[in-house]
Amino acid sequence: MDWGLAAAAFGVGVVVGLTGMGGGALMTPVLVLFFGVPPLAAVSSDLVASAVMKPVGAAVHLKRGTVHLKLVGWLCVGSIPAAFGGVLIARALGDGEEVQTIIQRALGVALLIAATGLAVRAYIRLVERARKRDGLLPPLPQGRPKLTARPLPTILVGVLGGLVVGLTSVGSGSLIIIALMALYPGLKASELVGTDLLQAVPLVASAALGHLLFGEFQLNLTAAMLVGCVPGVWLGARISSRAPGGLIRRVLAFVLLASALKLLGVPNAATGLALLGAALIAPPLWMLVRRRHGFPMLARADAAPDATDATDATGATAGTTTDGTTPPDQLEQKVQS
Repeated sequence: MDWGLAAAAFGVGVVVGLTGMGGGALMTPVLVLFFGVPPLAAVSSDLVASAVMKPVGAAVHLKRGTVHLKLVGWLCVGSIPAAFGGVLIARALGDGEEVQTIIQRALGVALLIAATGLAVRAYIRLVERARKRDGLLPPLPQGRPKLTARPLPTILVGVLGGLVVGLTSVGSGSLIIIALMALYPGLKASELVGTDLLQAVPLVASAALGHLLFGEFQLNLTAAMLVGCVPGVWLGARISSRAPGGLIRRVLAFVLLASALKLLGVPNAATGLALLGAALIAPPLWMLVRRRHGFPMLARADAAPDATDATDATGATAGTTTDGTTPPDQLEQKVQS
């Protein structure tokens, strides 16, 4: 048993459970770069381990209701046959290193764009809040938006994701969760993670079966990964299903950046410096942006409930007296309105 590999798999498992992504994009490079595993063997063993790891996180989200089963079904229609087909294509191309390199570079660019998109989206929402506060926008709609499945584009996302996963083991989380964000912007962060994790179960199982039949699966590698990643993904999924959406989005952006740099072939030292710089610079920069738009530098400071549903220290709702009745002057204003 390689306990170093098991420890690395535990860390990757936490990331997968928390964000729904990063398994192939992180674990496969770790196997190749730090443990000297041949690329095809790394892809095969990682996929087989993922086939066991993904259901653990998916079960937690399914139990907590953060999964959209209709989306899962449409994604699987495209992804399951495409994943198996991707394995056959990789086998037909020999070692497929050139093809895999092209796909991984393209995916790396997509992840960088997605990480930037998360930051832009957060800024736009902050500006909308500021304009709403200043009376320049009508109130934003309240409550959970109704989700309408879009079968054809969802199936196409499944086909593309399955093909890439079958070829490289990368994309069951990274690629598909980005597409889900674009197709269904109303999904909460926890729902994105839960839906992506559940759809990845049959997708990865199909690709893993192909690699068991035609790849270079190594039992010792897979066993070490499972010892670490199964408890890791369980822990990450429990945190994800309870954590605030803002925290998950920040972790998503960080994982996107890390995955993109590795897929683009950036050296380990440069990747570490870039991630360290992002971790040190991004928080104070965001605080300054919040201050510039008139918000407290820390989000918790402006998280107080609205006056219409706030409760004061005596237990009375704002706009009522301590005995629960509405003051006469406010009652007259309500009648007039």
